[in-house]
Amino acid sequence: MTELALRHDAVNLGQGFPDSDGPAAMLEVARDAITHNFNQYPPARGLPALRQAIARDRARIGLDYDPDTEMLVTVGASEALSAAILGLVEPDQEVVLIEPYFDVYAAAIAMAGARRRTARLVSDGDGFTLDIDSLRGAITPATRMIVVNTPHNPTGAVLNRATLLAIAEIACDKDLLVLSDEVYEHLAFDGVDHISLATLPGMRERTIVVSSAGKRFSVTGWKIGWACAPRPLIDAVLAAKQFLTFAGGGPFQQAVAYALDDERDWVTHWRDELAIKRDLLSKALEEAGFGVRHGAGTFYLCADVAPLGEPDALSFCRTMPRRIGVAAVPVHVFADDPAPWKTLVRFTFCKRDATLAEAARRLKQPS
Repeated sequence: MTELALRHDAVNLGQGFPDSDGPAAMLEVARDAITHNFNQYPPARGLPALRQAIARDRARIGLDYDPDTEMLVTVGASEALSAAILGLVEPDQEVVLIEPYFDVYAAAIAMAGARRRTARLVSDGDGFTLDIDSLRGAITPATRMIVVNTPHNPTGAVLNRATLLAIAEIACDKDLLVLSDEVYEHLAFDGVDHISLATLPGMRERTIVVSSAGKRFSVTGWKIGWACAPRPLIDAVLAAKQFLTFAGGGPFQQAVAYALDDERDWVTHWRDELAIKRDLLSKALEEAGFGVRHGAGTFYLCADVAPLGEPDALSFCRTMPRRIGVAAVPVHVFADDPAPWKTLVRFTFCKRDATLAEAARRLKQPS
């Protein structure tokens, strides 16, 4: 879709990266680190200053992690997710995903020689929630891990406490590991609270929590992520990670360590700004005739093309850059069972207001 956007000079609302930078002082810390010789390998587990800052960040939500033994800095959240699956899942074991799902999960499961099974999100009013029965039905004696992503890419759903407690009950009852992808943890809107699975009863000892700086501080190109878990689990993640990249982004690690402590107000402002951008795009899509679904968090909003008389989101998205001058992504490419998602399109709104205004103008014009 990005290639089509470039070919037709379309506004790219398909790929989820901001077109503005994070806090200026954080960028200056990175520049200073480059100037003052932070350009060689950092420790494999990550710079101590960053691990300590992550520990303080976790403590703010009531989670106590030892920065020396229960934490690992990775090359983005994607590496943390992949290393967790590679390090903790054996060939022929099963991993349960909740579809639609971020495509890195399936690739990591395949590399581990494991098998994937899926539960599903379902409509809940104008938003989405987890079908708990589908999760129970996906568990077999071969299941090793459940992967949970909230706030959720691609739908923008934020799972509530009752749903997370149900997941926790299943994980504890079946003695399963949980890989909790929380990269959008600070980007939940409208007063909705993100709840980390590791804070729930019985979950800290079986949960690998993954997050990153990219979405939180609008520096997706820095690729600074992390995983937090009890020592036996984090050691297994490290065993895989050290042969993927060993370490990365020393100057950026230094800058993120600063930002986790000192740029929390910036993150609050970024969250509130994103909520406004979501509303701007939602209104434009509604006025263009799309059936807009509610997004409670992340960078993404889903819209239904069926009210436009379009039966297939993939075909719609392939022609939209040429016809309308806007690019987006069909949701069903994120699912094993495409049928429930066949007419839904994912748009990103993490762009400058001028970019969104131009997309709105194009969406409202006859195609």
